[in-house]
Amino acid sequence: MNASRFRFCPQCAAPLQSQEHGGLSRLACAADGCGYVHWDNPTPVVAAVVEHEGHIILARNKLWPVSFYALITGFLERSDTSPEDAVQREVTEELGLQAQGANFIGHYSFAKQNQVILAFHVPATGTIVLGDELADYKRIEPDKARYWPAATGLALRDWLTRQGYQPQPMELPKL
Repeated sequence: MNASRFRFCPQCAAPLQSQEHGGLSRLACAADGCGYVHWDNPTPVVAAVVEHEGHIILARNKLWPVSFYALITGFLERSDTSPEDAVQREVTEELGLQAQGANFIGHYSFAKQNQVILAFHVPATGTIVLGDELADYKRIEPDKARYWPAATGLALRDWLTRQGYQPQPMELPKL
């Protein structure tokens, strides 16, 4: 939960106050005997560089701008036996493909969303059938892929580099 919206203690309903815990300012309950601290730890997310029929598959979530495509991602669920199983599950749920393994690329911070990304290369087979969350997908030849300079884009860059490509960053629009 975003700390800026987290105002009351989930244990006793008292207002939370900023206090130092673990060397950082955190929201905590000041009520006598409660002791609740909102640690605001990052959420683990898995990401897949999906390789299908010699191409990389990028997808667009229904909630994203029309021009934005990215890797397949999803939350690491309590029921997942491992991050590898989670990322393969996401590939099947989102693209309808059969994952043929998951090879760890690296971990990346996505501070804007308070997430830690566990990225994997996932070779996949089958026919693409978009899941409920996706609006579209596109196939990119690895030698033409460009990366965005944050979180999952860095995972794509690292995987492409390990494959012998020299990926170039996308130019992001100036805000």
